[in-house]
Amino acid sequence: MFRILAIVLCAVLFFAPPAWADSTKLFEYHCSGCHVNGGNIVRRGKTLKLKALEQNGYTTVDAIANIITNGKGNMSAYKERLTESEIQDLAQYVLDRANQNWK
Repeated sequence: MFRILAIVLCAVLFFAPPAWADSTKLFEYHCSGCHVNGGNIVRRGKTLKLKALEQNGYTTVDAIANIITNGKGNMSAYKERLTESEIQDLAQYVLDRANQNWK
């Protein structure tokens, strides 16, 4: 019994999707409606491109997480829809993608 449980646990850990896969899915579900490929269909200058993030003071994971959590202007707050962990993952994902020019 324990041998089967150990094998199943190892398989789950070995074949678990990478962390970015969850972040990608979160972004696609919650963010891509307005921010396709890091753009912004609502407000042109408020993109998730690195230059715009820098100009608007969102250069850290914490700063990005704060706007995801609390929203601002046309941006909805997600504190009631996402966990703190999901918000942190999304913020890291946005910063990583911006640093890669959304490729």
